[in-house]
Amino acid sequence: MVCRLLRRSGSGRHRVCMISLEQLQAGLVLPIDKPRQWTSFQAVNKVKATIRRLYGLKTFKIGHAGTLDPLATGLLLVCVGKATKTIPQLQDGDKTYTGTMVLGATTPCYDMEQAIDNLYPTAHITPAMIEKGTHDFVGTVMQVPPMFSAVKVDGQRAYEYARRDDPTATIQPKAVKIYQFTIESLSTTDGTEGASEPVADSGTTHLYDKPRCVVPAGLPKVAFRIACGKGTYIRSIARDFGTALGSGAFLASLRREQVGDYTVDHALKLDEVERFLTAGQ
Repeated sequence: MVCRLLRRSGSGRHRVCMISLEQLQAGLVLPIDKPRQWTSFQAVNKVKATIRRLYGLKTFKIGHAGTLDPLATGLLLVCVGKATKTIPQLQDGDKTYTGTMVLGATTPCYDMEQAIDNLYPTAHITPAMIEKGTHDFVGTVMQVPPMFSAVKVDGQRAYEYARRDDPTATIQPKAVKIYQFTIESLSTTDGTEGASEPVADSGTTHLYDKPRCVVPAGLPKVAFRIACGKGTYIRSIARDFGTALGSGAFLASLRREQVGDYTVDHALKLDEVERFLTAGQ
């Protein structure tokens, strides 16, 4: 451990032990609870800035094990030092998500980053249909990733084609594993979801000032829990689930609860990283 002397207002100095530079460079995995409307890149940069300030480092290895969309919250594994070598193994870990889907509507990106483009009938959808529909998604299923994703198509990211509305790109379906898909609750939208939601941290310049989607009141909304293998897109599950119900659907909220052996219950808020490092816990 390395100790720094910190000044405490009105009472001289006190000694605080912190995780040593050697420990940091040997490898550290920081489970972070990523806020809504932060990109994963921004979250990593926040941790990087904290480490630079505490340890006086100009360059060091840091990265994350699996991107979370800006509108998603939850577990983001930030790897420092030699722990960056474990990123591929961490990304391969099974994951658990909770969230909500809105039925009866779609958006081009399958979530709330863009406005609703189509509305669909929902009067025929019953709770029994919803419950039964989840069973068809459990097991090894073929899934087409969203166009608004980082999947590569002919050497380019799919979202680059999507942003310029290029119809020439086609994403091939791939096999993914879904271990659990359960419905936690059923409700209806109340018209408050969407663009009126505040930014997570007004002191940060965000690349994504979303959501742009304003959800009309009265649409069915389902809360879900999904456990799945690597490479699964929950946005695609929402799209396919709506189609399976003879309607449409998009992802309204998402939280990553678990990656491998790591859970969000033991994750750090971004403003807790400094205290964790200086406490040496």
